Amino acid sequence: MKWLWISGVVLLLDQCTKLLADAMLAAHQSIELLPVLALRKAYNSGAAFSFLSDASGWQRWFFVLLAVVVILILVVWLRRLPSGQVRAAWSLSLILGGAAGNLIDRVIYGHVIDFIDVYYGSWHWPTFNIADSAIFVGACLLLLDAFIGSRESQSAA
Repeated sequence: MKWLWISGVVLLLDQCTKLLADAMLAAHQSIELLPVLALRKAYNSGAAFSFLSDASGWQRWFFVLLAVVVILILVVWLRRLPSGQVRAAWSLSLILGGAAGNLIDRVIYGHVIDFIDVYYGSWHWPTFNIADSAIFVGACLLLLDAFIGSRESQSAA
């Protein structure tokens, strides 16, 4: 469980940045940081890409329950992970911290606070937050570990 500090850092960064964005940005206000990056506050009552955000409200508790189950699975997986699997530990810890960050939003506010807007011209990627970024990076690392791990075990054979 020595990897939980990574989850804690992700959770702290996520919650602090969401609180700042919520306090300092008006709804849908956009502050350009780079020609392809802006800060823009948005509330997402759905999942990734606003999936189910227009549902009648049941999705809040569905996503809360789903996050709790995922967090429990990740904690058990992390506990059982052999000590030498550093890449996998990092990836699981990042996903765990991100899932916890978005879970807190859903429980307290009924929606997730998003504020990072990546765009090109008039095309915008769905707005996201630090927790979403940690989940994405963690999932990519987990896939990388699966591919590299399988190659390393094939090389050793």
